[in-house]
Amino acid sequence: MKRRFAMMLSVLVALSLVLAACGGSKSEGNGGTDNTAGNGQSNAGGNTEISGEIVFATHRTDLVDNGTYDRYVAEFNKQYPNVKVKYAPYTNYEQDIRVKLTAGDAGDVLMIPTNIANSELGDFFAPLNDLNIFDQVRFADFKAYDGNYYGVATGASTNGIVYNKKAFEKAGITEIPKTLDEFYEACQKLKDAGIVPIYINYGAQWPMSQWGRNSLAHFSGDVNFENNMVEMDAPFQLDNAWGIGLNIVRTLIEKGYTEEDLATNNWEASKVEIATGNAAMYFLGNWVINQIIEQGGAAPEDIGFFPFPHDNSGTVNAVLGPDYFMGVSKDSKNLEAAKAFVKFMIMESGYDADSGFIPINKNNEPTLPQMAEFMSYNPNILESVPSDSRFNEIANKAQIPFTGEEIQQAAVAKDLQAEFDKLNQKWAAAKKELGY
Repeated sequence: MKRRFAMMLSVLVALSLVLAACGGSKSEGNGGTDNTAGNGQSNAGGNTEISGEIVFATHRTDLVDNGTYDRYVAEFNKQYPNVKVKYAPYTNYEQDIRVKLTAGDAGDVLMIPTNIANSELGDFFAPLNDLNIFDQVRFADFKAYDGNYYGVATGASTNGIVYNKKAFEKAGITEIPKTLDEFYEACQKLKDAGIVPIYINYGAQWPMSQWGRNSLAHFSGDVNFENNMVEMDAPFQLDNAWGIGLNIVRTLIEKGYTEEDLATNNWEASKVEIATGNAAMYFLGNWVINQIIEQGGAAPEDIGFFPFPHDNSGTVNAVLGPDYFMGVSKDSKNLEAAKAFVKFMIMESGYDADSGFIPINKNNEPTLPQMAEFMSYNPNILESVPSDSRFNEIANKAQIPFTGEEIQQAAVAKDLQAEFDKLNQKWAAAKKELGY
């Protein structure tokens, strides 16, 4: 499976060399504000039988602000003229939407929070089997339970180092780092040149998950590492994936290789910093590349992408996985309209291409040239696997949110082992209480 997937990706990336790049965040905005698009008036043609108003809860406040969602809805209304779509953008989506979902006030269409076990999806979301698209999309089974599909991935991505080529040139970096030591050396050269080596976006919280849960497979080389945690009483260790990621980010902070102001949420501003070369790197997914170009104002040819060397072995990993999954609230008063919008967004809107994703529709080709550079470094391709539902059950019982908050605390703690001990105690107690 891994070899077949790697071959498929290589072919898709090769095709991207002859295609133009397209462009869009992970959380930021004005949660609680509803913006409206689509006037619900009857246009010529279209399906007039499906009607009603739906609320689309989104983490992509940038696409609300720049009119991209308006463009999508305008196209959607050509097919469904009697459906009105309102937006509900959230600043800290993952935390805010969990509260809204629990209160039954999350809107009609939303990105599924990462803390919901598959066995509990039916408590919050409507089955989407009747969309008849699950044989055409990647990661079809990731949000499925007991024969029902509850979510569709909005895109596929891999994490790596997104970098400003001109910043590297200014710092005298002529070769891409292939080991962790070389990466630190590059950071020092950038710092010496007056450039922020890497923006970790500590203050935004969610990007800190890159040094934790989001990269467990990357750091361990094992796509089942997270699932194996359900069998462990003390999964947080200095010598495993958790320790690898945290020791790296702690080193970056201690050596002054990150942004100086860790407390402030500078997510949107950081894109401009990367685009202008005031800062050099992100450790994020390929989805951020178009945001640097379109929102930050970078020239596409100035932004590159390479696998992150987390150790000194010379072997680099690339884990391919899904971004957020889009679902429909089971409490929606206009289920058919909401489902129609989900199908349109996944299959027709172009959201994945605009966001710099590897297409979720298996029939489509990627449009991001930077993926060709990434693959030229011959990373070890690992394909994500569905999460064990027990993981989220244990995490929720242990009150470990995995929103980046736990990484924030551990990254600046005096004693990392003491932080791990606290997390292990919570994890073991939760496992015992649940009988796992």
